[in-house]
Amino acid sequence: MNHSERLAAFVALGQRLATFPADELTALAARARNQNAWFDRPSVAAAVAGVAHLLAPEALARWAARYPPEPTAARRVGVVMAGNIPLVGFHDALCVLLSGHVLLAKLSASDTVLMEWVLGELSQIETRFTKFVQIVPRLNAADAFIATGSDNTARYFEFYFGKKPHLIRRNRTGVAVLTGQETEAELAYLGPDIFQYYGLGCRNVSKLYVPENYDFIPLLDALQVCQGVLNHHKYQNNYDYNKSILLVNAVPHLDTGFLLLTPQPALVSPISVLHYGAYAQEIDLVDQLTDVAPRIQCVVAAGGRWAGSVPFGQAQQPGVADYADGVDTMAFLAAELL
Repeated sequence: MNHSERLAAFVALGQRLATFPADELTALAARARNQNAWFDRPSVAAAVAGVAHLLAPEALARWAARYPPEPTAARRVGVVMAGNIPLVGFHDALCVLLSGHVLLAKLSASDTVLMEWVLGELSQIETRFTKFVQIVPRLNAADAFIATGSDNTARYFEFYFGKKPHLIRRNRTGVAVLTGQETEAELAYLGPDIFQYYGLGCRNVSKLYVPENYDFIPLLDALQVCQGVLNHHKYQNNYDYNKSILLVNAVPHLDTGFLLLTPQPALVSPISVLHYGAYAQEIDLVDQLTDVAPRIQCVVAAGGRWAGSVPFGQAQQPGVADYADGVDTMAFLAAELL
């Protein structure tokens, strides 16, 4: 199987997912939710659409053309996949398989249903992939490793995988820059960046940077369209718990009835909580973002007007070249395994 054939298989998979029948999606989501209660139908539908977006033919071909088409020899690449949001491990699988290597996938216990399903779909489209896709409990046989986890687990990964080529990712999150000049429509677009996947993704916005004396009322009004997140019992439980903690400890906060906003220096906030910090001038904001840059996955701003940002509403719509932690997975595979 050559590069063109592998690419064609992924394009066909993208087309399959883009036209996935609604009844089959409902059944698939029910199976996924039985395993992980966070994986409800809207989340699964968004993840399937996101994978289809990654596999758009022209963008995929342009991206793939930047890298060597064939390895000298197919190596076994062990991938420790996360399971915080549906199908989050797919991009690593894409990189390994399109590069011509063998995927040894150690799936997250939170996301086996969907990952096994999508890899199975790929193997049905191109049966030769069955020799390149192995779902394994351990990665002892791997020649190289890609692992995604928390800052704590990353230390274990470094210890266990350090003697072979490895790419290890740590905690990241999304932040939003506001100026106070955003329109109501722009602020509404920020909602999915905060709430899609219930805030569990590394690209979800968990902190706002706002100007001093920022008027939160327009933002809080615009976010009311997202109050349906309370229909999920686990989100409701998190909201009730975090609200009680803020009240008992007399922590200043704003409460929309489904989201709690509180001034905190930390980037990562609990589910149902959004941290914010103030800046005096643009240079002050630059300094703040520079200090935390290694822990930021993406920055969103109205219209993508802040340098390096994406527009509101697009945090959870990464392109195929938007690598986790900003580290080029394909370049790693080419440099280490050719």
